[in-house]
Amino acid sequence: MTSIHETLTGQANATGTLQPDTGFASRVRSAMVWRWGSQFLAQIITWASTLAVVRLLNPADYGLFAMTQVVLAALAFLNGYSFATSLIQANTIDKRRVSQVFGMLILANGGLAATQFLLAPAAAAYYGQPLVKDMLQIQSVIFLATPFIALPSALLARRIEFRNQGVVNLGCALVGASTALLLAWLGYGVWALVYAPIAMVFARAIGLTYAARLLVMPTFNFRGAGDILSFGGALTLCQLFWIIQSQSDIFLAGRVFDTHALGLYSEALFLTLVITGRFLPPINEVAFPAYAELAKAGQSIAPFFLRTQRTVLLVTAPIYIGLALTAEDAILTLFGPKWQEMAPIVAGLALAMPAMALQIVCSPATNALGRPRIYVTTAAIGALLFPALFVVGIAYGPMGLVHAWWVAAPALLIVTLFFTLPAVGLSFARLATELVPVVAACVAMGLSVMLAEAVLPIDTPQLRLLVIVPLGALAYGATLWLFWRPMVVETWAMLRQRRIAPAAA
Repeated sequence: MTSIHETLTGQANATGTLQPDTGFASRVRSAMVWRWGSQFLAQIITWASTLAVVRLLNPADYGLFAMTQVVLAALAFLNGYSFATSLIQANTIDKRRVSQVFGMLILANGGLAATQFLLAPAAAAYYGQPLVKDMLQIQSVIFLATPFIALPSALLARRIEFRNQGVVNLGCALVGASTALLLAWLGYGVWALVYAPIAMVFARAIGLTYAARLLVMPTFNFRGAGDILSFGGALTLCQLFWIIQSQSDIFLAGRVFDTHALGLYSEALFLTLVITGRFLPPINEVAFPAYAELAKAGQSIAPFFLRTQRTVLLVTAPIYIGLALTAEDAILTLFGPKWQEMAPIVAGLALAMPAMALQIVCSPATNALGRPRIYVTTAAIGALLFPALFVVGIAYGPMGLVHAWWVAAPALLIVTLFFTLPAVGLSFARLATELVPVVAACVAMGLSVMLAEAVLPIDTPQLRLLVIVPLGALAYGATLWLFWRPMVVETWAMLRQRRIAPAAA
């Protein structure tokens, strides 16, 4: 069997024998470094601004903003991103196909902008918050920038070029962060949250259009674009299911919770989704064209998929388990005393997020193999499962929604793996063997943190974090190094692009 490293750094000849690296691995590694690295730096900028803004605003402001985001997200699934994504998966593209996708994007997003503007009064009436109307009508301009983001992003991703995207993302983060902080400082309240994303998306549209040298004119003659509509339609349906799954808790809670409680829950959800919502999509953006290129070359994507799953859990699990263990100290330190009620919500949601992280990175593999029906099926199940559990949990307040996450996230992961693993040529046992070391290291980390909290007489939350966080990280790393050293060495060698000994797949 070929090693994972060989799959990433070699090409197959007609007999299936892998040849020396032709640049694919270097391109993927460079793309991942730029896309993930720029996202990491952008998120630091965003969070530095967020931590300042959150102290200037109130939970009720975030509650109002969350109401508008449900409507925005409910329409965004029709924004045509999936049509642009079809350009990545296609074997060949030409100027006409690019122009057709551009035309589809313009028609879709122009219609969405008008629809949100007209629906704004009804949304405000549903929530009983008149200010929601004005917020939604102003936010409708976001859709007008979408064609100039989606198309250049797809063209750059098809070439596995993420350096320019990374630079643009950093610039957009600075624009959004400075806009939010300035408006919050000047006393604009919730409008700081409204105008910052608008400034950011228009900056991104300008930057990406320039980076991709997008000089095509849109065409509205869609003859011969059936494959674009077919592939894009399947992904659009999945996006609809994802919107139902991810926004149903806020949609339901907006009618039941007051703005204070909704603000606490929505901000806790935002905090815990930072990793899955901010750092995993860049991995998917690189993985999808990489999987597609491997599949077109006739190579198995199983080793790459296995490595992705393990790496994702290796990074996300200790972060989320650590957050669950230190939630109150972290909230008091970062957000301040007025947000202390959010701590148990954050701790509870963090426990469900490792399962979500593993589930999210499954779809690029099956989509790259030309089997979007698997993504459609699992997305549909999530769209049924999550709202059903939220309906039950909402009667018990924010923690009731947290408990719904505890059931829904692991269940959806199991269902997704049931369909995905056979498609990529893996078994549950093989994947479990790869993930066991991470789970064991997290258990060791959790036990060490709980023991330290019990025996160390530290009163201030800041000092507790300074002691407990490094201790937990040390326990996690030491467990992996002592008992699974080859895995650590292999992962580090992959990151540094050094050849490693073959491992059975």
